[in-house]
Amino acid sequence: MISSEKSPTAPEDSKEREQVKIILAEDDKDDQELFIDALDAAEVNSEVVTVKNGQELVDTLKDKSQPDPDIIFIDIDMPVKDGKKALEEIKGDKELKDIPTVMLSTWSHPGDIEDTFDKGADLYIQKPNSFNGFVMILKKVFFLHWAKPIINPVKNMFFVSEKSLSRKE
Repeated sequence: MISSEKSPTAPEDSKEREQVKIILAEDDKDDQELFIDALDAAEVNSEVVTVKNGQELVDTLKDKSQPDPDIIFIDIDMPVKDGKKALEEIKGDKELKDIPTVMLSTWSHPGDIEDTFDKGADLYIQKPNSFNGFVMILKKVFFLHWAKPIINPVKNMFFVSEKSLSRKE
């Protein structure tokens, strides 16, 4: 398990933005380093803990001596326990299910995407082909993550279903 802290350069930055606690479940050491470097370039004030597989992820999350992360990034294809199985276990645990989870994959197969959303993932990211692409994606993820509480009430106005239409009549 690797832990990395990215601190802002100016002292006033640390007062403006709280440090985001992230767990990255990724078995590829190069991808771990790329993720951490991209977070730094995206100027996300973060503390990153890395784990190598889904079992290590679940064990880390259940370790009550550690605080829960603010967000989890999970690679789908990992040894021991793959990302989908780890996701299912996390979302099935009443104490862990509300932690935002972002799935990472080199593939964009519609079946994989649908399966991870069915299992409770909050977001699915196809790993980009470039460093700059990764930086852009992480900026977007953290904008969405922190904006979520603000836009949730508005989101309900844009959702239409048979049930919501029948209530209005």
